[in-house]
Amino acid sequence: MSETFICESQGHPLRSEQDALDLIGEAAYRRVQWVVVPAERLHQDFWRLSTRVAGEFVGKFANYRRGLVVMGDISEHIAASSSFRDWVREANRGRQIWFVADQAELEQRLAGNEDE
Repeated sequence: MSETFICESQGHPLRSEQDALDLIGEAAYRRVQWVVVPAERLHQDFWRLSTRVAGEFVGKFANYRRGLVVMGDISEHIAASSSFRDWVREANRGRQIWFVADQAELEQRLAGNEDE
């Protein structure tokens, strides 16, 4: 299984580009490819694409070639926005950002990613 850094579920809501850079820095320090962020840790602005918070946050991970995994129940956010639902579906097809329900799904995704 690929190495991951799992962000604490408690703490300030993650929103800014600096928050993303801090996570990326921690991943680099730990020499891991994937950062796992509990869904409840993300600021409410992340879930509304019109705020551009998600794009800026994810963009930092892409720039530094680190993967981002959002883990947890995001069904409320998917139900609230068809655009967000479409973005999640497309993201889960790629290798940059994934939305997974739990640790088991993450392990399955990582195991499948090692073959590629």
